[in-house]
Amino acid sequence: MLDLNDVALFVQVARLGSFAEAGRRLGLPANTVSRRIQQLENALDSRLMQRSTRKLSLTSAGEAFYQRCAASVDSLLDAGQAQTGDGGEPGGLIRVAATADFFDFLPMEWVAEFLDAHPRVKIEFALSDARADLIADRIDVAFRGGELADSGYVARRLPVAGGGGLVASPAYLASRGAPASLAELAGHDCVTTRIPGEWTTWKLIGPDGREEAVQVGGRFRGDTAQAQRRAALAGLGIALLPPALARLDLEAGRLRPVLPQYRRPGPGLSVLYPSRKHLPAAVSAFVDMVVERLSRSAPSA
Repeated sequence: MLDLNDVALFVQVARLGSFAEAGRRLGLPANTVSRRIQQLENALDSRLMQRSTRKLSLTSAGEAFYQRCAASVDSLLDAGQAQTGDGGEPGGLIRVAATADFFDFLPMEWVAEFLDAHPRVKIEFALSDARADLIADRIDVAFRGGELADSGYVARRLPVAGGGGLVASPAYLASRGAPASLAELAGHDCVTTRIPGEWTTWKLIGPDGREEAVQVGGRFRGDTAQAQRRAALAGLGIALLPPALARLDLEAGRLRPVLPQYRRPGPGLSVLYPSRKHLPAAVSAFVDMVVERLSRSAPSA
């Protein structure tokens, strides 16, 4: 007789492509997961998975078995979740991938409040400007800006403020004056990202809603928005910063708006999951917190 727990485990392994990842999500050692899949194969007298040192893949028999049982397993899990309701406290480790300057946009206080509210949860952040492979890097959820090139992940667009505006320090403006038009930016020191060539092209949306482009240059370049913010604070030039990053400095008078009628188109922010089905409760709670906080902060950013 088939052990239905092993069938449900097989579905999870097939979706995640890894004994270790399935075990991590279910709280089982990887060797236990492998042994139980072998038991299922013995019970079916059929090989369901091809194993290698690099990855798992379904055999034709495994693919056929998955197609026949996955929906039923999902229905049983959904029924169990509906029966237990919200009584289960989220717990476990959440692995989050994000850009190196992620906490310039997501206040650490939000994370602290979330952990206070969910004492059984731990969060591990992998912060890098290189894009993580969610499956290979064992990532539960990733935050990415701009257009998404990936087609294999589940993506959800997040509410964020616009893409950014021009700012400079009072000292810089006192020394060099404020540009009266977009074209005058070419005669100013501008703080830009590090790219090949002497000039950087900024594309901005003007008061009439049309996009305009201007080539700018300066004596300082930096790879991160935080580095550009600090350069602007030090009086090194005019910077194009995200609203969330510049807001406190603008409120405190450490930075001032430059040509406020021009804005950079928002690149947007998305959250990605390896799979749509059965997100761990802790992951779902964390993403809901981020969405709720961003929804509240976006209008005033």
